[in-house]
Amino acid sequence: MLPEHSETIERLAVVSQRFHTLADLVKVEEGEKLIGELEDRQAEPTFWDHPEKAQETIQELKSLRSVVLCVVEAVRAAADASELAEMAAAEDDTDSLDELRLECERLEVELDRLELATTLSGKHDSNNAYLSIHPGEGGTESCDWAAILARMYERFCEKQGWKVKLVDRLEGEEAGIKNATYHVKGNMVYGYLHSEIGVHRLVRKSPFDARNRRHTSFASVDVIPEIPDADKEIEIVESELRIDTYRAGGAGGQHVNTTDSAVRITHLPTGLVVQCQNERSQHANKGTALKVLKSRLALEKEREREQELQSMYGAKGDIGFGNQIRNYVLEPYTLAKDRRTGHETGNVQAVLDGELLEFIEAFLRWKRGQDSVTAQEG
Repeated sequence: MLPEHSETIERLAVVSQRFHTLADLVKVEEGEKLIGELEDRQAEPTFWDHPEKAQETIQELKSLRSVVLCVVEAVRAAADASELAEMAAAEDDTDSLDELRLECERLEVELDRLELATTLSGKHDSNNAYLSIHPGEGGTESCDWAAILARMYERFCEKQGWKVKLVDRLEGEEAGIKNATYHVKGNMVYGYLHSEIGVHRLVRKSPFDARNRRHTSFASVDVIPEIPDADKEIEIVESELRIDTYRAGGAGGQHVNTTDSAVRITHLPTGLVVQCQNERSQHANKGTALKVLKSRLALEKEREREQELQSMYGAKGDIGFGNQIRNYVLEPYTLAKDRRTGHETGNVQAVLDGELLEFIEAFLRWKRGQDSVTAQEG
């Protein structure tokens, strides 16, 4: 038997064992039972009487199936491949062993994907989310950088098959945006997007500088999960709100409105401000803004949000130099690099066009390692 065939047999045995360990971690028996319960609920005649609850059930079912059922199938496939490899080795069937080497490579890729998926086990990882972008130090440069980031996240979400709805966008005075907020719906949205929370730094030759000098710009990204039960958990007293209405507007086109339909809500006890201008009426804008506010307040209540954000930002601080989580350099060389994970690529344009998945997966692996170290120290 050739050395590579012996290696294939050993690799398959290791992969099979890791899948069994993963199955224990995922608790597949409990997961399959829950899937059955959710499918029974979905089959009930009254299932669609409450559309929002129905959508939550469908989302939960989809998330469970994407992990639990895939793990069950992979455990079976790895065990079969390992057994076939042993039989092929006993019969000196080199053709079968060559085929099983390719199957081993496929299973290793699937194992990596599923191990990442099980990292997304936080309380809100399967939730939809609100993503907000704000420029920092740098004036017009940073407003333009914030707009570039907004486009990047729009494209990334589209590549993931998620639905993206603009909640609010305020155009910059000369270029770019002063802020933008999106409502993102899809599978494991918050679990993936929370890796983007922090300050993002751009280095480039400025298109706004007549002398074509190099400039550094900053913008911050914040992501909060949409919490379906926030309406029940959070009671807001009307007297604690300052509600301002203003005319929705922008650089022109669809963002311009002729009535004061845009709504800005300030929660006086906490100072939190949310706003919405992209719905069709003032009433709808107010409703959306209240949903965002309640999700923010619910998250603060259960996770002490500000303290958590400080650790995510690296002692947050200003939206400026030294606090960034990722650098995007276009001059004098091209490099996008995450300061937390060390993951980098020279193809910055692809990243700005929405190719973010490798950075996010690198963060999930890094986070899994950090959690493991914390657990061992505890």
